[in-house]
Amino acid sequence: MRRKPDEVDADFMQPLESLPIFLSLAGRRVVVVGGSEAAAWKADLAAASGARVDVYADAPCAKLLELARRRGEVALHAGEPALAGAALVFGVLEKDEEALALREAARAAGALIGLVDRPDLSDFSMGAIVNRSPLVIGVSTGGAAPVFAQAVRGRIETLIPAGFAAWAAAAKAWRPWVKASGLDFLARRDFWRRFTRYAFFALEREPTAEDRDALAAETRAAAEGASSGRVVLVGAGPGDPELLTLKGLRMLAGADVILFDDLVPASVLDFARREAQRINVGKRGYAPSVDQGEISALLVKLAQEGKNVVRLKGGDPMIFGRANEEIAAMREAGLDVEIVPGVTAALAGAAALGVSLTNRETARRVQFVTAHSKDGALPQDFDWAALADSRATTAVYMGNRTLPELARKLIESGADPATPAFLIERASTPDERIVAGTLADLPEKVAGQEVEGPALLLIGASLRP
Repeated sequence: MRRKPDEVDADFMQPLESLPIFLSLAGRRVVVVGGSEAAAWKADLAAASGARVDVYADAPCAKLLELARRRGEVALHAGEPALAGAALVFGVLEKDEEALALREAARAAGALIGLVDRPDLSDFSMGAIVNRSPLVIGVSTGGAAPVFAQAVRGRIETLIPAGFAAWAAAAKAWRPWVKASGLDFLARRDFWRRFTRYAFFALEREPTAEDRDALAAETRAAAEGASSGRVVLVGAGPGDPELLTLKGLRMLAGADVILFDDLVPASVLDFARREAQRINVGKRGYAPSVDQGEISALLVKLAQEGKNVVRLKGGDPMIFGRANEEIAAMREAGLDVEIVPGVTAALAGAAALGVSLTNRETARRVQFVTAHSKDGALPQDFDWAALADSRATTAVYMGNRTLPELARKLIESGADPATPAFLIERASTPDERIVAGTLADLPEKVAGQEVEGPALLLIGASLRP
């Protein structure tokens, strides 16, 4: 059965606890009330943002004294705080009545106030910060769970190494040059995509003018070719969005159009730009599917329109993903195509079992096969002796419906009926389910189960716990 590609609308923004903004404080006045180390941190943060900082504290801590000595823009005062002309007020106060009074005074002065550990009384809150200035990332939980925000910040910092700061600064410095370079809108966007890819490749060194000129030359050459568009085949992994590779994540973030399969979870698509066009070109066994020729033709058409296209496939695009047909179509049309590998289901299945697919004594070979031919039946051209080899581990894709015949033929070909065999459904996801057995009894066990999600079979002596 055939179906047509189906464009999926991007969702509108979901409700926000607060609006994230980045406020320019250069040359503006910020008031900090309190003498603790927390107050010192707020003062240091404001000063680092270019503000003139007045700290009001009758008993400033040692860190505040050192901060005022080192930063000329930080001044210490005793007595009642003067709030006139302040853009922001930070309050680090222990007593509720003092906090309430400072809030009323700040609002009377027309300043926004942030009271530490009092989100309900504050106009704003400070989240955890990833500082790769001029790239700055803020993580907020609305003041509800600062420790969680810090953990998220740590995760982000692993994705954006410290060396990225120099490349972010170069992007800021080069932007006027790129705008005046004569490149049109699509070419300028292509320049910045190339810049981003190269930045992650060369994070360990400083960017140079030679880098800028080389990227511009590459962009012009691409724009003068048959098409300025490109196609990237990206492996979405087996289901868990955290198993998407960093490169795949970057490709999604820069895509204009995404063609995705039914097996790609919505949580992976969430990594794409909100503006990106999403088209479902799902192919499922025993279900209506979009014709492969139509998918390839759509990829060519979109790329020839100058679009940056991501073809998102479940698992790894090079394993039973019909990638060769799409790659051939791109090359025949003279288009660039790139492949970003993904985690294939066999590896997620092994992780689910907690057992290696290989063993120095019992399994020196892993073989991937599909038990689903074009007509939905079990393929008849297998090398059954190789599949029945006790020294190999076999991963069978799309094999749950043909399992009875597959098991029978393996046993007839010499496989031990007691060989461990597993069906893993929705590997790596919260709905993961494992049906364990042997080559002899697994078909009967699976027959009593309702298998709806993508399923994989793992068979081999090395899988024995």
